[in-house]
Amino acid sequence: MLNHIVDLQPMRGVRSVLVLGILGMSLISVNAAELAEDGRLELTLAETVKLSKLNDPWLLGNQHTQQSLESMSIAAGTLSDPKVSVGLANFPTDTFDSGQEAMTQIKVGVSQMFPRGDSLAIKKEQLELLGGQYPYQRQDRKAKVTVLVSHLWLDAYKAQQSIALINDKRALFEELANVAQASYSSALGKTRLQDIVRAQLELTRLDDRLTTLSQHNDMFRARLSEWLSDYFVDNRLQTSLVESQKLSTSFVLARQLPDTQLANPQLYREVTETDPQILFDYLSDHPAVNAIGQKIKASSSAIELAQQKYKPEWGINASYGYRDNDPMGNDRSDLFSVGVTFDLPLFTSNRQDKLVESAVSRTEAVKTEKSLLLRKLIASFETTKAQLVRLNQRQQLFQQQLLPQMHEQAEASLTAYTNDDGDFAEVVRARIAELNAEINALNIDVDRQKTIIQLNYLFTPSVDEVVVGNHRLGEMK
Repeated sequence: MLNHIVDLQPMRGVRSVLVLGILGMSLISVNAAELAEDGRLELTLAETVKLSKLNDPWLLGNQHTQQSLESMSIAAGTLSDPKVSVGLANFPTDTFDSGQEAMTQIKVGVSQMFPRGDSLAIKKEQLELLGGQYPYQRQDRKAKVTVLVSHLWLDAYKAQQSIALINDKRALFEELANVAQASYSSALGKTRLQDIVRAQLELTRLDDRLTTLSQHNDMFRARLSEWLSDYFVDNRLQTSLVESQKLSTSFVLARQLPDTQLANPQLYREVTETDPQILFDYLSDHPAVNAIGQKIKASSSAIELAQQKYKPEWGINASYGYRDNDPMGNDRSDLFSVGVTFDLPLFTSNRQDKLVESAVSRTEAVKTEKSLLLRKLIASFETTKAQLVRLNQRQQLFQQQLLPQMHEQAEASLTAYTNDDGDFAEVVRARIAELNAEINALNIDVDRQKTIIQLNYLFTPSVDEVVVGNHRLGEMK
């Protein structure tokens, strides 16, 4: 094509030279886009997710809550403290002589209560079961943070790479404007004044798009800094000095898109809906479901605890009474007493029966939470899977047909205009269409990664597998 342009007739010489400039700018634009920014940390998706989980104080607070319940379980399984009583019994008020009356005594007693049945062991077990849900909550929190931060990173990446695409193409539009200006000034060819205005208008529109994308880029980077900043983060959350140094707000995103692999790819071989029973088996191991499972176990133990109300509560007491000598100086024997107390749960219809019914209802209510969550997860899978299927189809369409066709159209319109056989407006439209197609292809690639990460959240007991590696798709096209 270069030889063809060089052999053009003299009346198209100015335009041909400038078109050569356009081709030259297109060749060097890729290299210009690869220049790295100095002095700022480049974060990949996997690194960003790792730092975000490192900087999440919620995890530490959740761990403290679990430790609180564990300590409470030990306390709940321990007998209450014994009670000691000290008193002066039957003291005469006429003479205040401790030896006057035989009943006068200084009395010291101790009593101990014993809870109903196995109440202590059940209370301890119940709190331990409640504490068992917190590791699952932390696991689910890490997975949710992974999805949230990944989406923010991908949104910022989309804005960053869209800006890079427009900056690359802007040089071409500037050269087109120069071509139109030179052709119009030389009064050669069919260039009109409206072609010059159209070229300047497209440059202005590109500047507006750059401003809008920069706004989105700044917004998503600011939201990312919430998870990367080390302000208000306990030092115990930071595992090493190297990782702590990465918590700077001055960062750039990697210029290559990660290739996140699907967990359980066998579920996506069929376009039709997956068997709900198969999904149920997979999703039953989800951390959020397991956390509710722990609540169900704790609630079931509450039923057993309520049933202990039918058993009596026991108490034992013992006392020792010291008596002074009688008025004749004779010794009086001291007194020792021991006794047992217990209640009789006779009227159970309005108390114990209702407490058991209440515990059963609470347990059934928690079970419905599990059913609702599983139904929500299954519906979320089917919805997200449908999105992924269409995104895969669009990605294939863009890569195999639309992008090559758009490029051919742009080159053909430029060649026709160079040969003074085409319209300048058509050249501009073709270049704009090619740019829009490349940005749309980028959006599809990014949305596909976001969809895969969302699907992996549904099936991954291990949060480290939500974002599988950081493999590259290759250089941005």
